Amino acid sequence: MTRRTVRIAMNGVTGRMGYRQHLVRSLLAIRHQGGLDLGDGDVLWPDPVLVGRREPALREIAERHGLAHVSTDLDAVLADDSIDIYFDAQVTSARVAAIKQAVAAGKHIYTEKPTARDLAGALELARLAESAGIKHGVVQDKIFLPGLLKLKRLVDGGFFGEILSVRGEFGYWVFEGDWQEAQRPSWNYRAEDGGGIVVDMFPHWEYVLHELFGRVTSVTAHVATHIPRRWDERGKPYEATADDSAYGIFQLAGGAVAQINSSWAVRVMRDELVEFQVDGTHGSAVAGLRRCRAQHRSATPKPVWNPDLPATESFRDQWQEVPDNSEFENGFKAQWELFLRHVVLGEPYRWDLLAGARGVQLAELGLKSSAEGRRFEVPELSL
Repeated sequence: MTRRTVRIAMNGVTGRMGYRQHLVRSLLAIRHQGGLDLGDGDVLWPDPVLVGRREPALREIAERHGLAHVSTDLDAVLADDSIDIYFDAQVTSARVAAIKQAVAAGKHIYTEKPTARDLAGALELARLAESAGIKHGVVQDKIFLPGLLKLKRLVDGGFFGEILSVRGEFGYWVFEGDWQEAQRPSWNYRAEDGGGIVVDMFPHWEYVLHELFGRVTSVTAHVATHIPRRWDERGKPYEATADDSAYGIFQLAGGAVAQINSSWAVRVMRDELVEFQVDGTHGSAVAGLRRCRAQHRSATPKPVWNPDLPATESFRDQWQEVPDNSEFENGFKAQWELFLRHVVLGEPYRWDLLAGARGVQLAELGLKSSAEGRRFEVPELSL
């Protein structure tokens, strides 16, 4: 067996997502399983180098997991020829400059989204990376979730017939931070720091819709800041300048319409924190993070509207559970493995910085739609 080490500069691992999903549940999980099997006796061994501004926090994480290398000097890390990949999970406002620096240093790029604060910046990154001849990828984790993988299986199998509509509900109540600690960082609610649910979630909805149902061709959106005053990590009140809720309508290539509500000011009355209902001429399905339930037209009941009588049937019980039929990995880990194989073996990989730019484009147009009160076409992007 030959072990091939790939060194990865990880910037932003002191944050919740960078630490939990990308370091612990992805790269360290790959190490725990003995590395990534590349075939022919080769195993890829990821070697994280933790990068950030707070050295004590970095060292505490490194000691907790037996890692050897931390640094607060991004310049020095990127100048190190042994570093193969630069990964970015920083706040959005810091991302563009760091990725540009990594591209200039010839590192392969893997990054969280949004890739930039505006479309111009996102396209610039994609073009710089392409011109540099490096490999680049953007995290698009939702399509690797068990529920959506089952939903895609139904799409690919022709279960729905003609797909008519997609309805999505996402969100939960994020506490204001005064009498209960908020579950999300305060910068999420400050537009000047790159916060807002549109820039956070519309990039997700772009690739979910694109991958499963077709390209988004137009968007109509209304955004709101329902909770205007919040309290930060130090208990200090601040004005929320970013949107915390968004209500979007997306026209898809092929004719289907998607409606997706996203909110951090909603209490959950559904089985999972995100659910998508897909309705087609031959059947319907409801998919969440892990579950997917379906109802074929041959098994569809015939409800009759009668507000004078109580409901006599349990509508939820009329749906059939879609079986796993396979084992599902953590979605972040699954995509990391594909990107690592892309870097080392040159295997195909389509979730690149141009795909990331499409997400930024949709968020930008969604905000513009809300501000101007009208629908916007979504042009196709190219390098």
